[in-house]
Amino acid sequence: MFEKFCDVLCLEKNFITVEINPPHGASIDGIIEDIKKYNLHEKVTGFSCTDNPLAKLKMSGVLSAIKVQQTFGKPVLATMSMRDKNKLSLQSTLLGANDFDLRCILALTGDPAKFSDQPDVKGVLERDSTLLLSIIHHLNKGVDYSNKQLNPPPKPIYPFAVSNATAKDMNSLKKRMIKKLNYGARAIITQPVYDLDNAKELLSLFEEAKEESIRDTAKEAQLVLGQFPIVRAKTANFINDKVPGISVPKTIIDEMNLASMDGEDREQEVGFALSKRIFDEMMELHGKVHLMTHNRFDLCSELIG
Repeated sequence: MFEKFCDVLCLEKNFITVEINPPHGASIDGIIEDIKKYNLHEKVTGFSCTDNPLAKLKMSGVLSAIKVQQTFGKPVLATMSMRDKNKLSLQSTLLGANDFDLRCILALTGDPAKFSDQPDVKGVLERDSTLLLSIIHHLNKGVDYSNKQLNPPPKPIYPFAVSNATAKDMNSLKKRMIKKLNYGARAIITQPVYDLDNAKELLSLFEEAKEESIRDTAKEAQLVLGQFPIVRAKTANFINDKVPGISVPKTIIDEMNLASMDGEDREQEVGFALSKRIFDEMMELHGKVHLMTHNRFDLCSELIG
């Protein structure tokens, strides 16, 4: 399953994954039923499960990913944040997940613990996400992080990483891409991209990063363009003003602001049309997209068509 997943990523034109946010509760069954309702699992290459984004309490991303993967028989990227776990916990979780055949891991540094909705939460954060990539590199050699032999060794683990979509100095993005490729990332998923020129620049930077990486695995690594459909004007303004590493073009913000003046239905209509155009452009340009919609699986299904 995972070898085919990576083959699709590397060799085929279309590769679509959809992000799942586990619930603030003790069962993911409702989300699974919603995915089935829109037959989304038949339209995508795989899914991802988040790990307490914005440090807000959610059901375990790893355990959620196992259940989603077992339900649909499709690979799931389990997000693992450095915020909450030390080396011991990270390795233990990876080994346990491996026994359940959960082997695609999306390494994140994680949002700061100060954003949490839980009282007096303190982050662990021994290092950034490259520590997790390094741990996976060790496990794939059959040893733990202290180079002690594992018995039995884990099945191959496929590490993924993330990147901002924009920066004041775009060369700094390339340096971070190189660093993650050097630590063995098989693919890098970007923050949402809303502009074709931005997408082309990221793809060019990524190719340069691959050429400058010292790891053999970088030769087949891929860039996956993040997509967060905007169907509300306030969302467009918030993302552009408050979320680092993402830039929403002024033309889109102006169009959404105007549409919102004509009522919610018109706002949704214009927002979907813009999002569909952007999605189709990204698929035509590159064909590798990661959809993030806060569990709006109806929207995902409509965009994919």
